[in-house]
Amino acid sequence: MSGLAGQIVVITGCSSGIGRALAEEFHARGHRVFATARKLSALESLEKKGIETRSLDVTNAQSVRSAIDSVVQDAGRIDLVVNNAGILVVGPLAEIPLDDLRAEFETNVYGALSVAQAAVPHMKRQGSGRIVMVGSVSAELATPFSGAYCASKAALHTATEVLRLELEPFNIGVTLVAPGAIKSSIDVSARRYAEKYRSKDSLYAPLAAQIEARAGASQQSPMPAAAFARRFVAAVTRKAAPRTVRIGKEAWIFPVVKAGVPGGARDILLAKAFKLDRLRKAK
Repeated sequence: MSGLAGQIVVITGCSSGIGRALAEEFHARGHRVFATARKLSALESLEKKGIETRSLDVTNAQSVRSAIDSVVQDAGRIDLVVNNAGILVVGPLAEIPLDDLRAEFETNVYGALSVAQAAVPHMKRQGSGRIVMVGSVSAELATPFSGAYCASKAALHTATEVLRLELEPFNIGVTLVAPGAIKSSIDVSARRYAEKYRSKDSLYAPLAAQIEARAGASQQSPMPAAAFARRFVAAVTRKAAPRTVRIGKEAWIFPVVKAGVPGGARDILLAKAFKLDRLRKAK
């Protein structure tokens, strides 16, 4: 057997897109999957395929603990946790409402760590386990109008590095997956965040179209979610937990640009790409 088999897998953010595709792929490969989302009604199609479901809101500590404890009670153990739940908040950092910024970090950083903290004691008792954090290439090359998202994913990447070191003595592996552009519905809510910058009160009103375009940038010719899920599951179920997995469009380009293009030149390229020069002309 080239990889782990018959794992008890918990996945967050399964109501659509990547999470749904991951649940289906793990299930197809014979693992026992617990797909989670805030609303159970969003998981009905997965239930019909024989996938078990749980209500889990990563921003609610009690919801997290209840869901994880329920899985362990029913399955007897928990082998692999995939922290996939995430949101994309777009907007210029000089104007983005702090509540929106907090929501980004609550879901993308604190939510992922909350799920990990709930699962670790169970994994410690059983003497094994694996935690997979779904980060983003955006953590490695920050771009205008997605500063909140880039910062949250950068924080998650850093936390994952530390978590790996801290959990290794307990035989708990930690893997970071850094996707590129993958087909999902993450742009739907992101576009709602972007709408407010069309107001004449915004300093960035002349670039409202660019802000909205950033909300949907990852959905421009993305890798299909099912193809991503196949590569994802194959990678994270290797017998030796990989440190970092890169999958999807631009998954390798972003870090190469960050490492290979000097900061000043990078600034010029990004400012031009996002039309920031228009603000000078609008003064």
